[in-house]
Amino acid sequence: MYRRRDDPRGRMIAEITNDLRRYSVDAQHIGHAFAGLHGLNATDLQALIAVMEAELIGDPITPGRLGEALNISSGSVTALVDRLERGGHIRRDRDTADRRKILLHYADRGATLAQSFFGPLGRRTDEVMDRFTDDELAVVQRFMAEMVRSMRTHRDEIRAAPRRGAAPGPGEGD
Repeated sequence: MYRRRDDPRGRMIAEITNDLRRYSVDAQHIGHAFAGLHGLNATDLQALIAVMEAELIGDPITPGRLGEALNISSGSVTALVDRLERGGHIRRDRDTADRRKILLHYADRGATLAQSFFGPLGRRTDEVMDRFTDDELAVVQRFMAEMVRSMRTHRDEIRAAPRRGAAPGPGEGD
Protein backbone atom coordinates (compact mmCIF):
# COMPACT_ATOMS: atom_id res chain seq x y z
CA MET A 1 0.00 0.00 0.00
CA TYR A 2 2.79 2.47 0.86
CA ARG A 3 5.48 1.06 -1.42
CA ARG A 4 6.79 2.79 -4.51
CA ARG A 5 5.21 1.54 -7.71
CA ASP A 6 7.02 1.89 -11.01
CA ASP A 7 4.66 0.31 -13.54
CA PRO A 8 1.66 2.26 -14.93
CA ARG A 9 -0.94 0.12 -13.12
CA GLY A 10 0.99 0.35 -9.88
CA ARG A 11 1.22 4.14 -10.15
CA MET A 12 -2.51 4.34 -10.87
CA ILE A 13 -3.29 2.11 -7.86
CA ALA A 14 -1.04 4.29 -5.68
CA GLU A 15 -2.82 7.44 -6.87
CA ILE A 16 -6.25 5.92 -6.25
CA THR A 17 -5.14 4.84 -2.77
CA ASN A 18 -3.80 8.33 -2.06
CA ASP A 19 -7.00 9.93 -3.37
CA LEU A 20 -9.14 7.64 -1.18
CA ARG A 21 -7.06 8.56 1.86
CA ARG A 22 -7.24 12.29 1.08
CA TYR A 23 -11.00 12.03 0.49
CA SER A 24 -11.45 10.24 3.80
CA VAL A 25 -9.38 12.80 5.72
CA ASP A 26 -11.19 15.74 4.09
CA ALA A 27 -14.59 14.15 4.75
CA GLN A 28 -13.60 13.72 8.41
CA HIS A 29 -12.59 17.39 8.62
CA ILE A 30 -15.93 18.47 7.13
CA GLY A 31 -17.83 16.17 9.50
CA HIS A 32 -15.89 17.48 12.49
CA ALA A 33 -16.63 21.06 11.43
CA PHE A 34 -20.36 20.26 11.33
CA ALA A 35 -20.13 18.50 14.68
CA GLY A 36 -18.24 21.40 16.24
CA LEU A 37 -20.81 23.94 15.04
CA HIS A 38 -23.64 21.96 16.62
CA GLY A 39 -22.04 20.69 19.83
CA LEU A 40 -21.78 17.09 18.63
CA ASN A 41 -19.02 14.61 19.33
CA ALA A 42 -17.61 12.00 16.90
CA THR A 43 -20.04 9.28 18.04
CA ASP A 44 -22.98 11.66 17.67
CA LEU A 45 -21.92 12.35 14.11
CA GLN A 46 -21.52 8.64 13.33
CA ALA A 47 -24.98 8.03 14.75
CA LEU A 48 -26.53 10.76 12.60
CA ILE A 49 -24.87 9.27 9.52
CA ALA A 50 -26.19 5.80 10.41
CA VAL A 51 -29.72 7.18 10.90
CA MET A 52 -29.52 9.03 7.59
CA GLU A 53 -28.17 6.01 5.67
CA ALA A 54 -30.91 3.78 7.09
CA GLU A 55 -33.59 6.27 6.09
CA LEU A 56 -32.13 6.65 2.60
CA ILE A 57 -32.51 2.92 1.94
CA GLY A 58 -36.00 2.91 3.45
CA ASP A 59 -35.09 0.77 6.46
CA PRO A 60 -35.09 3.03 9.55
CA ILE A 61 -32.61 1.97 12.19
CA THR A 62 -33.52 0.79 15.67
CA PRO A 63 -31.50 1.77 18.74
CA GLY A 64 -30.21 -1.81 18.94
CA ARG A 65 -28.95 -1.78 15.36
CA LEU A 66 -27.44 1.64 15.96
CA GLY A 67 -25.50 0.26 18.92
CA GLU A 68 -24.24 -2.61 16.78
CA ALA A 69 -23.24 -0.25 13.98
CA LEU A 70 -21.33 1.99 16.38
CA ASN A 71 -20.03 -0.86 18.53
CA ILE A 72 -21.35 0.69 21.75
CA SER A 73 -23.34 -0.69 24.68
CA SER A 74 -27.10 -0.40 25.03
CA GLY A 75 -26.67 2.07 27.89
CA SER A 76 -24.43 4.23 25.71
CA VAL A 77 -26.98 4.05 22.89
CA THR A 78 -29.73 5.23 25.22
CA ALA A 79 -27.63 8.21 26.36
CA LEU A 80 -26.67 8.97 22.75
CA VAL A 81 -30.25 8.82 21.44
CA ASP A 82 -31.49 10.91 24.38
CA ARG A 83 -28.83 13.55 23.69
CA LEU A 84 -29.53 13.67 19.92
CA GLU A 85 -33.27 13.82 20.52
CA ARG A 86 -32.92 16.67 23.05
CA GLY A 87 -30.79 18.53 20.50
CA GLY A 88 -33.51 18.20 17.87
CA HIS A 89 -31.38 16.03 15.57
CA ILE A 90 -33.40 12.83 15.66
CA ARG A 91 -36.78 11.60 16.79
CA ARG A 92 -38.02 8.23 18.02
CA ASP A 93 -41.14 6.73 16.46
CA ARG A 94 -42.91 3.48 17.16
CA ASP A 95 -42.96 1.03 14.29
CA THR A 96 -46.49 0.92 12.87
CA ALA A 97 -46.23 -2.83 12.26
CA ASP A 98 -44.74 -3.69 15.67
CA ARG A 99 -45.53 -1.09 18.32
CA ARG A 100 -42.86 -2.54 20.63
CA LYS A 101 -40.13 -1.52 18.18
CA ILE A 102 -38.62 1.98 18.22
CA LEU A 103 -37.32 3.48 14.97
CA LEU A 104 -34.95 6.42 14.76
CA HIS A 105 -35.48 9.16 12.18
CA TYR A 106 -33.93 12.48 11.36
CA ALA A 107 -35.95 15.23 13.03
CA ASP A 108 -36.98 18.21 10.91
CA ARG A 109 -34.57 20.51 12.76
CA GLY A 110 -31.67 18.09 12.32
CA ALA A 111 -32.42 17.61 8.63
CA THR A 112 -32.55 21.39 8.14
CA LEU A 113 -29.19 21.86 9.90
CA ALA A 114 -27.59 19.09 7.85
CA GLN A 115 -29.05 20.39 4.59
CA SER A 116 -27.87 23.95 5.19
CA PHE A 117 -24.33 22.77 6.03
CA PHE A 118 -23.91 19.91 3.53
CA GLY A 119 -26.06 21.33 0.71
CA PRO A 120 -23.15 23.13 -1.00
CA LEU A 121 -21.07 19.95 -0.86
CA GLY A 122 -23.99 18.02 -2.36
CA ARG A 123 -24.17 20.48 -5.23
CA ARG A 124 -20.42 20.16 -5.84
CA THR A 125 -20.76 16.38 -5.79
CA ASP A 126 -23.58 16.56 -8.33
CA GLU A 127 -21.44 18.77 -10.58
CA VAL A 128 -18.62 16.22 -10.50
CA MET A 129 -20.96 13.30 -11.18
CA ASP A 130 -22.47 15.16 -14.14
CA ARG A 131 -19.07 15.01 -15.85
CA PHE A 132 -19.20 11.20 -16.02
CA THR A 133 -21.24 8.90 -18.24
CA ASP A 134 -23.62 6.36 -16.77
CA ASP A 135 -21.19 3.57 -17.72
CA GLU A 136 -18.30 5.34 -15.97
CA LEU A 137 -20.41 5.92 -12.89
CA ALA A 138 -21.39 2.24 -12.86
CA VAL A 139 -17.70 1.28 -12.66
CA VAL A 140 -17.05 3.85 -9.93
CA GLN A 141 -20.09 2.64 -7.98
CA ARG A 142 -18.93 -0.98 -8.22
CA PHE A 143 -15.41 0.00 -7.15
CA MET A 144 -16.66 2.05 -4.19
CA ALA A 145 -19.06 -0.68 -3.07
CA GLU A 146 -16.19 -3.19 -3.07
CA MET A 147 -13.93 -0.77 -1.17
CA VAL A 148 -16.64 -0.17 1.44
CA ARG A 149 -17.12 -3.93 1.88
CA SER A 150 -13.37 -4.41 2.24
CA MET A 151 -13.07 -1.60 4.78
CA ARG A 152 -16.04 -2.86 6.82
CA THR A 153 -14.66 -6.40 6.84
CA HIS A 154 -11.36 -5.06 8.15
CA ARG A 155 -13.18 -2.89 10.72
CA ASP A 156 -15.18 -5.88 11.93
CA GLU A 157 -12.03 -8.01 12.25
CA ILE A 158 -10.40 -5.27 14.32
CA ARG A 159 -13.46 -5.02 16.54
CA ALA A 160 -13.48 -8.79 17.07
CA ALA A 161 -9.76 -9.05 17.87
CA PRO A 162 -8.72 -9.12 21.51
CA ARG A 163 -7.37 -5.78 22.67
CA ARG A 164 -3.70 -5.54 23.52
CA GLY A 165 -3.17 -4.98 27.19
CA ALA A 166 -6.70 -6.07 28.03
CA ALA A 167 -7.02 -8.44 30.94
CA PRO A 168 -7.60 -12.02 29.75
CA GLY A 169 -11.16 -13.25 29.98
CA PRO A 170 -12.20 -16.36 31.87
CA GLY A 171 -10.19 -19.34 30.68
CA GLU A 172 -7.80 -17.19 28.63
CA GLY A 173 -4.10 -17.02 29.35
CA ASP A 174 -4.12 -20.14 31.60
